[in-house]
Amino acid sequence: MTPSSSASKTAAYDARNLQVLEGLEAVRKRPGMYIGSTDSRGLMHCLWEILDNSVDEALGGHGDSIAVILHPDASVEVRDTGRGVPVDVEPRTGLTGVEVVYTKLHAGGKFGGGSYAASGGLHGVGASVVNALSGRLDVEVDRAGKTYAMSFRRGQPGVFEDTEGPDPTSPFSPAAGPDALRTIGKVKRGVSGTRVRYWADPQIFIKGSHFSLDDLNRRARQTAFLVPGLQISVTDHRPEANPDLPATSTYKYDGGISEFVEYLAQDQRITDVIRLQGTGAYTETIPVLDKNGHMVSTDVDRTCEVDIALRWGSDYDSTMRSFVNIVATPKGGTHVTGFEQALVKTLRKQVENQARRVKFNAKNEKIEKDDTLAGLTAVVSVRIDEPQFEGQTKEVLGTPAIRAIVGKIVEQRLTEFLVSAKKGEKEQAALVIDKVVSEMRARIAARMHKEVSRRKNALESSTMPTKLADCRTHDVDRSELFIVEGDSALGTAKNARSSEFQALLPIRGKILNVQKASITDMLKNTECATIIQVIGAGSGRTFDLDAARYGKIIMMTDADVDGAHIRTLLLTLFHRYMRPLVEAGRVYAAVPPLHRVEIIHGGKKKNELVYTYSEAELNKLLKNLERRGKKYKEPIQRYKGLGEMDADQLADTTMDPGHRTLRRVRIEDAEAATAVFELLMGSEVAPRKQFLIEGAEELDLERIDA
Repeated sequence: MTPSSSASKTAAYDARNLQVLEGLEAVRKRPGMYIGSTDSRGLMHCLWEILDNSVDEALGGHGDSIAVILHPDASVEVRDTGRGVPVDVEPRTGLTGVEVVYTKLHAGGKFGGGSYAASGGLHGVGASVVNALSGRLDVEVDRAGKTYAMSFRRGQPGVFEDTEGPDPTSPFSPAAGPDALRTIGKVKRGVSGTRVRYWADPQIFIKGSHFSLDDLNRRARQTAFLVPGLQISVTDHRPEANPDLPATSTYKYDGGISEFVEYLAQDQRITDVIRLQGTGAYTETIPVLDKNGHMVSTDVDRTCEVDIALRWGSDYDSTMRSFVNIVATPKGGTHVTGFEQALVKTLRKQVENQARRVKFNAKNEKIEKDDTLAGLTAVVSVRIDEPQFEGQTKEVLGTPAIRAIVGKIVEQRLTEFLVSAKKGEKEQAALVIDKVVSEMRARIAARMHKEVSRRKNALESSTMPTKLADCRTHDVDRSELFIVEGDSALGTAKNARSSEFQALLPIRGKILNVQKASITDMLKNTECATIIQVIGAGSGRTFDLDAARYGKIIMMTDADVDGAHIRTLLLTLFHRYMRPLVEAGRVYAAVPPLHRVEIIHGGKKKNELVYTYSEAELNKLLKNLERRGKKYKEPIQRYKGLGEMDADQLADTTMDPGHRTLRRVRIEDAEAATAVFELLMGSEVAPRKQFLIEGAEELDLERIDA
């Protein structure tokens, strides 16, 4: 490159090359900055922005119903009965309130003007961002006896010339100023509300992005819990809608977050729902516009309303949801930090006060956060003016003063419950203290199990259970652990396995039902403790997936009712205490055959062995042989258990990776799976009995192996 050409290229960068994005252009140029991504997640975030605007109205006491409609043409509509977006002219811009809200960034009624006390919308970009990223957006406002309408195309106001219903591809004529807002009808006095319908812009969102009905229903249900008395309905009119589900689902809860906790909690209760409520004040320094339009730092007095509902249950998992002005904060923030710190501090103090009763040794034992959270279901909700969020997605609360306020209220109210002399509360408080101490000791015991259950070298292998027939390989990804039902099957399996990478662990009959037992009882159970020790990754909260000694855990049980029951008990153990193993898809069920059919071939050709795995498969095979004129040996061998097979048969059908069939156990919906386990294996008998009665008619008697 010559010096002259280099100089010309350098000189080409001057002020003319700088680009200034005006208005909503910035949103369309960098959508990820405002909605996180341009896939389905970003599409749903746009919907949350519009929905939150309607919820903020209800939160302020204006309107008691919201409807969300998914239309067949891929548009979505949100209707509310709030006050309606202002339609008068905003004096500084000369535009109507509707146009200001939907076209101007950082514009709205949530910047301290007195229209909203505590709201989820803070940055004034929600509605305008959705408008900018929509191929078309229609707004209708009922206010002051009239219905007003306004339409936008990619953020620009105007009029669509629709011939057959609203369509983003209809001819569009831009409009400007107050004339862009049209009066299209009249409403009764006192009727007000806003209807927003928009079509996401295919130029912005990637192909395949779609609205998730499950996420929408979950959000609607969650919001109805957080705003008692608010009714939210979700209607799905899309062509792909599930015909087996009702088109409209409606949510309304008058009990608030107490009902939310009851809904979230799936385990057996130890306490009733405890409500911790209070108010705190703090001072915040914020920039405020003075009379001359200058920003001046001013100390402002704020109020924080804290509302927390919690209950302890028998499980060891914890479920926590946190909210600020009913906006979910999935990554927590200062309100969650304050709650957790106060929880640990309060329970530590109460355990020390009852040290003699619970035999607590303060020198050698210490309550940790995980001990207090075990089995806890909690909803932490705060309402504050102008909260500081970390980013537009509002996933983390950053207002520093909230931590101390929440902590003080939790410490005070929770202490009142734990030292209460009321009969019911006193018993429940004692159970909470006992559970926390029990979890602490179980954590210590589990840590000790984990420390001694790492894969040992040849000199240390004696620490493993003597009944474990281990494999030789140290390659975790390749290794397999077969959990075998009974010693009789173990003998055959030893001859059938490949000792290079397949390990065998026999269990005696049916292990403990851990869904009904405490973690201490589980660790005392020989079979459960052995399985945990052999896998070598700990249990419960201390489970470390990377420490697991085997790449596959395979349950190999008989193909009968008892075998199915043992498999269910093992799955209950894995689901409750080693769930990451299941979630990673490393737990399998072996599929041994039910029948062996020996097909007779004439002449010198060797007879053929065919295995079938169900009655239906056997019948299909026999019909096929009959059609082809083939004969088979009678009687057909029916395997009642693994012990009836010889080593070659077991290897060919169940253990050899080249021929076997394995069923992978997966948890696609952890909450639903937990509910099923609690129903089938929990201590509550009545729901299980009802389940059996309701399903009795669907039972096929031929499936019962008796």
